[in-house]
Amino acid sequence: MHVAIIMDGNGRWARARRRPREWGHRQGAKAIRAIVESAPDVGIDVLTLYAFSADNWKRPDAEVRGLLRLFRRYLRAETPSMVEDGVRLQVIGRRDRLPADLVRAIRTSEEATRHGSRITLRLAVDYSARDAMVRVARVAAESGTVVDEASFAELMGQILNTDDAVPDVDLLIRSGGEQRLSDFLLWECAYAELYFTSRMWPDFRPEDLREAMRVFAARDRRFGMVAEAV
Repeated sequence: MHVAIIMDGNGRWARARRRPREWGHRQGAKAIRAIVESAPDVGIDVLTLYAFSADNWKRPDAEVRGLLRLFRRYLRAETPSMVEDGVRLQVIGRRDRLPADLVRAIRTSEEATRHGSRITLRLAVDYSARDAMVRVARVAAESGTVVDEASFAELMGQILNTDDAVPDVDLLIRSGGEQRLSDFLLWECAYAELYFTSRMWPDFRPEDLREAMRVFAARDRRFGMVAEAV
């Protein structure tokens, strides 16, 4: 079971409380731990969180710097808990545009948690699904390789800095009230069920995750076939 979440609404949540956007991002980061801890209990094996998109570089410099600092602090603070809780961390996306100290922190956390077997937590940082697919196509073209779906998925895993082929997403959740994919896991979401909630991410709790899973369980997934064939 692979669930992906677009953690949206931090800035609007903070503005509604007359606080700066960075404060909203900090509160949003705090919400992650409870979701990760509860995810295995509702049957989730892989959890992918959209932490920083490639388009987020367009935000004001101060906000971008704050987000990168927050991510670095999150890794350093949460890695011991992830090791204890059996969480395997993978950070997907580009790393060539990230600060060197952040890249080191990512590698340290990934190495420390590599034996985690309870859940795989994937954080998408400087991530763009379109960019990833273009890079896969470029690698295939330069090597003269003719790819099928399986080999494309394997190349996608390599492009995204993971050792494994990228698993398909079963359920995509977006908080914050918006209803779009925002260039997130386009390949992996080919047959994903979509669940949108108006709950802002800092207010998103394990009970909200359980509700999304309840709705998902009631969906009729046919994968292009008729129900009888499924």
